Amino acid sequence: MENKAKTMASLLAIVVVIGLCVQGTVAHPCGNTFFSALVQLLPCRASVAPFSPIPPNEACCNAVRVLGQPCLCVLVNGPPISGVDRSLAMQLPEKCSVNFEPCELVKKKE
Repeated sequence: MENKAKTMASLLAIVVVIGLCVQGTVAHPCGNTFFSALVQLLPCRASVAPFSPIPPNEACCNAVRVLGQPCLCVLVNGPPISGVDRSLAMQLPEKCSVNFEPCELVKKKE
């Protein structure tokens, strides 16, 4: 139980840091709520972990519905999030039977 608590604390710390770093830089309606969007998607963490065979649960699907396609796409195209497979995250609407247009991956300039 202690390891699980440490893992959750680490994940939350990562989410806070990423949210604070990106919050002011994303030029999109969801830019002001990037941190909030990440927190709302915490129920999806098991479904978007690399190589995860776990389907999204109802709490995850509800979060995807509430966020909507534009916010989900902002998260998918945002900075890398530790422990999140972007291709699995992009599949959430389909797996949750939510009728969203697919997110287009934005090519990053290197």
